[in-house]
Amino acid sequence: MSSGSAAEHVNTPMQEIEVARLLLEARRERRPISSIAHLFPAGSLEAAYRVQKINADAARAHGLRQVGRKIGLTSLSVQRQLGVDQPDCGVLFEDMWFSDGDVLPIERLMQPRIEAEIAFVLGRDVTVDGASHEQLQAAIDHVVVAAEIVDSAIAGWKISLVDTVADNASCGLFALGNQRHSIAGLDLRLCGMVLSRNGADASFGVGAACLGHPLNAVKWLADVAVRLGEPLRAGEIILSGALGSMVDVAAGDVFRIEVAGLGELVVPFSAETRS
Repeated sequence: MSSGSAAEHVNTPMQEIEVARLLLEARRERRPISSIAHLFPAGSLEAAYRVQKINADAARAHGLRQVGRKIGLTSLSVQRQLGVDQPDCGVLFEDMWFSDGDVLPIERLMQPRIEAEIAFVLGRDVTVDGASHEQLQAAIDHVVVAAEIVDSAIAGWKISLVDTVADNASCGLFALGNQRHSIAGLDLRLCGMVLSRNGADASFGVGAACLGHPLNAVKWLADVAVRLGEPLRAGEIILSGALGSMVDVAAGDVFRIEVAGLGELVVPFSAETRS
């Protein structure tokens, strides 16, 4: 099976393993591949999530610790940028995690873009399908400003929803701010966001851009996770989705994210480039 040639639709476990291998090799070699969407039956998100799980299970088997989940495609502006029409989700691992001011290694990425987000860290499990906002708030230990560095294994970001789902929701790296806040009293729907690159404003947004409210995104994920038999657990980090448009990242760039009520986060990238 080749991502660049005609092939039978993915409809067996062995074919799913082969597609997972294509994506894994693309990331290991830092060489994007052409879209794999044509390998799936039309609209087969279930198969795409199974492919995602194959590579996530392999990462865990090699000793990587899962630290959370990410929700993607929650912003209408990002959906328009990528030509999709619904959210998706992926898995966060410990080696993706950076803190405020850490220099992120550009050499680990292929075609990175940065998003400003709000992250929730859970203090309790969420095991109920259809949890209310009140139940979700009770499960959240704290809230921080966050950045996700999305990075597609699909060349030129010419992706469909199936492509990004299979590719772990296009997740590359992420960074969390140091200022922890209780969710009580925060107006996350109306909080404004400014993302600057090298001192110049590059993206603007607001909490309402994330499915109307960032907690709507967390609810969407919690419900999906329960139905898949993998409910959200205490201690997990939840990246709730972009508050504004994605911005391209180049070697040596320094980004600053400011979110009203949550503080700021500085995200510098290494100047090293791949040969």
